[in-house]
Amino acid sequence: MSAGPEEALLPRGTSYGALVGLVADPLMRRRAGRPWRIAFAVSGMLTLLLAGCTAWLFLRGIGILGNNTAVVWGFPIANYVWWIGIGNAGTFISAALLLTRQPWRAAINRFAEAMTLFAVGIAGLFPILHLGRPHYALWLTPYPNTQGLWPQWRSALVWDFAAIVSYLTFSLMFFYLGLIPDLATLRDRAQSRAGQVIYGVLALGWRGSARHWHLHDTLYRTLAAMALPLVVSVHSVAAMDFSASLMPGWQETIFPPYFVVGALFSGFGIVVVLAALIRWGLGLQAIITPRHFAVMGKVLLAGSLGMALCYGTEWFSAWQAEDRAEREHLRALFTGPYAPLYFAMLGCNLLVPQLLWSGRLRGSIPAVVGVAVVLNIGMWLERVLIIWNTLSHGHLPSMHGVFSPTLWDWLILAGSLGFFAFLMLGFARLLPAVAMHDMGKLLRRQRSGA
Repeated sequence: MSAGPEEALLPRGTSYGALVGLVADPLMRRRAGRPWRIAFAVSGMLTLLLAGCTAWLFLRGIGILGNNTAVVWGFPIANYVWWIGIGNAGTFISAALLLTRQPWRAAINRFAEAMTLFAVGIAGLFPILHLGRPHYALWLTPYPNTQGLWPQWRSALVWDFAAIVSYLTFSLMFFYLGLIPDLATLRDRAQSRAGQVIYGVLALGWRGSARHWHLHDTLYRTLAAMALPLVVSVHSVAAMDFSASLMPGWQETIFPPYFVVGALFSGFGIVVVLAALIRWGLGLQAIITPRHFAVMGKVLLAGSLGMALCYGTEWFSAWQAEDRAEREHLRALFTGPYAPLYFAMLGCNLLVPQLLWSGRLRGSIPAVVGVAVVLNIGMWLERVLIIWNTLSHGHLPSMHGVFSPTLWDWLILAGSLGFFAFLMLGFARLLPAVAMHDMGKLLRRQRSGA
């Protein structure tokens, strides 16, 4: 999806030095302002809250959560699926836009990739919190222990471990490779000896020679091509946690693509929010332009239509199957105890994004950001309701039950959001939030009229 003329993405008459200054000066020549310090302090307190809740959970057990004998997964696994969906989107967005040569990628790919690392790392915490015996988390590692026993591969927890570790490792490599030229730029601009040494070591001796660029771009595009099937496979594994079971509403072949579409939808929504915050906080209005938000608004609209197709297919499959349990599950979606939340989810994911058909609203940054926030609320509700609705209405009527989250469920969720904000704020002050070398390539293309 093209952003149109490249002149709309960069200021006219700008120079590469000016672009580098816009991105690097907040890190090296300007102190953090009061808004950043306040946000960092608040997110730090929420991070401490998460640590405290985790310690209390380990001390008292998962009985402090709302999980019951019917809804045994509750908040932890719902939050895991939501966070890993957000994490899957960042690398996919960066890789897909690189392979399709989209010029507007240069302004968003760096913080989208950082979002992946932080979100996937947070997602990996929730299965451990859900275990009940976190000191046995090592048993999920796919290698034989001293007794020669392998992990139970029929357990979805083992699948999750393999998916998270493989994706996190790959995303870290992809992120770091794209960062190397910018680390060399920071090395050359650093005013302190410590900065020169730290950025110099991380830059791995990058000199910007023609051979360096050739090897870098070749490997970078190769990793981008590998990223696309990896993202699809990783979130398909998360979907198989559900669809490999025999529960009504879960045993559907649509779940893997359904989860992948939902991950990209919610992840792109977070990218929109981060773009607005970074644009305002670092003063990057000249680089992250309204044109970027207009294009991202189109992507959100397309994602909403994809989600509508997934929901419609899910409803049709349950009706067409002529299975009593499946039809009872479908009825519970619209008339059961969680029906108000289900209708709210449909409104957030399907109706609100339709506002972006309006070119005027797509041109409004607050409007696009508002839609992105609403759809992420809807996607969180979707992850929660996938678990609550099915586990509350299983095959046995005697096992039916309603889930009620406790204060600890909400505090852990709030703490994870604060931890994510804490990591993103630290990233914005230590590393360039926008890929300077990609902006330089875009500038050269603009000058050459390519």
